[in-house]
Amino acid sequence: QVQLVESGGGLVQAGGSLRLSCAASGRSFSSYTIGWFRQAPGKEREFVAAISRSGSNIYYGDSVKGRFTISRDNGKNTVYLQMNSMKPEDTAVYCCGAQSGTWYYYMSSLYEYWGQGTQVTVSS
Repeated sequence: QVQLVESGGGLVQAGGSLRLSCAASGRSFSSYTIGWFRQAPGKEREFVAAISRSGSNIYYGDSVKGRFTISRDNGKNTVYLQMNSMKPEDTAVYCCGAQSGTWYYYMSSLYEYWGQGTQVTVSS
């Protein structure tokens, strides 16, 4: 079993940056694909980014490509989401999830474990 805790959210102005962290406890962190998803009020959960077990494969949602960067440090059991050039439409609760599979990384239903989420607010 894996427990996930997100941190790093907050309030930032448009054009600014934030770095989110997803810290995991439990064993075999490196056995999981980690994904970031976000959900704004009144909207469906949206895929943001995912990273494979070794970090060799990385995927991004279309709305964040070129602005966000996902990375992981298996020695620290942590995945990071660097968010640059932020826009008001990035405002949402950001959650990280872990799944033991390697395909369909964009499907939140396949993620077995979730953190509690962290709020990100981008002001215009």
